[in-house]
Amino acid sequence: MFEDNLREILDKYDYPLDEKKIANQPVFPRDSSKLLILDRQTGKIEDHHFYELVDFLSDQDVLVLNETKVFPARLLGKKQSGGKVELLLIKQISLDTFEAISKPGLKMGQRLFFPRRSFLESDGSLCADIDFSDFLQAEVIFRDENSAKVQVKFNQNGISLLREIDLCGFTPLPPYIKPTQSEEKIKEEYQTVYAKEEGSAAAPTAGLHFTEELLDKLKQKGVQIEKITLHVGLGTFAKLTSENLASKTLHSEYYEISKEVADRLNVAKKSGKRIISVGTTTTRSLESAVLLSVSKKELSAVAKETNIFIDPPYQFNFVDGLITNFHLPKSSLLMLVSAFCTNPNTKQEFSYFLSSNIGQAYLHALQNDYRFFSFGDAMLIQ
Repeated sequence: MFEDNLREILDKYDYPLDEKKIANQPVFPRDSSKLLILDRQTGKIEDHHFYELVDFLSDQDVLVLNETKVFPARLLGKKQSGGKVELLLIKQISLDTFEAISKPGLKMGQRLFFPRRSFLESDGSLCADIDFSDFLQAEVIFRDENSAKVQVKFNQNGISLLREIDLCGFTPLPPYIKPTQSEEKIKEEYQTVYAKEEGSAAAPTAGLHFTEELLDKLKQKGVQIEKITLHVGLGTFAKLTSENLASKTLHSEYYEISKEVADRLNVAKKSGKRIISVGTTTTRSLESAVLLSVSKKELSAVAKETNIFIDPPYQFNFVDGLITNFHLPKSSLLMLVSAFCTNPNTKQEFSYFLSSNIGQAYLHALQNDYRFFSFGDAMLIQ
């Protein structure tokens, strides 16, 4: 019964997608990507390029960016028994311990060995005759009986551990991307130009379109630019479950908004400026922080985790505009943009994605050769 209900709800957020529309690499320069502009009140659609964003913003707008930085969270190595193992690091728990997803499943107490990338063949296999005692090691100290989640304790800690992970790890690209670039090139491309706070297992991809030159032009025009942090977890790619729908919560992600930034954003909001969120991660952060206030109108300074699930008919309390990429069918991110474009945020009631303004914008994008998902094109919803 619960599964039938889940399927019925998810079917409302489906759309036809040809896999050829999925971008496997970004365009160059970054801001030459396409930009679809959607008026969520009228449904009007315009086709532009991202570098033209400066023409649509003014000194009455505030851009809020997520300055999280992707770290190489995918580790390839072997078990003490000799078998191959892959870890996807999800979250740092302490100076020497991470929560991770393992492939294959692991047992308590198992020791794992991870060589630096330079000791791996081009196909990811291990070079022969390696002395693994010289490389990064980990021990399984907890395993979830119901999933592939584990906790691993490394033989290094603090800064030295993070440096070693940087030498051993690979960029954890979304499963739908089939890259042809080298790891070093991917590390550069799958990162915003303003990335600063390391901790994400995935990029806040709406920000990938910005260049330093475009940011300078926006500042020169008087656009206020503020930065917050939300560390994106691998849960962003997970399929929705009945539990998500029943509890109205998603996977937890750590976010942080400083008092100085919160104060400036509150002043801007009260003065009537548009708060334009760059990406769904920034949106989740801002809407989570404003819900912490009694009035639900003022942003709180915060450093904690959020599991907010935004879907119709959610009332947005702080965000006035959204820059975002094109999202997967039946995903929580598609639900978020659907909520932003329908009642109570516009006059349009939500029934099915394709019958909504945002759904029509997606169909327009499909018919006009827009590129989808993480390395794809962008849209400005206002």
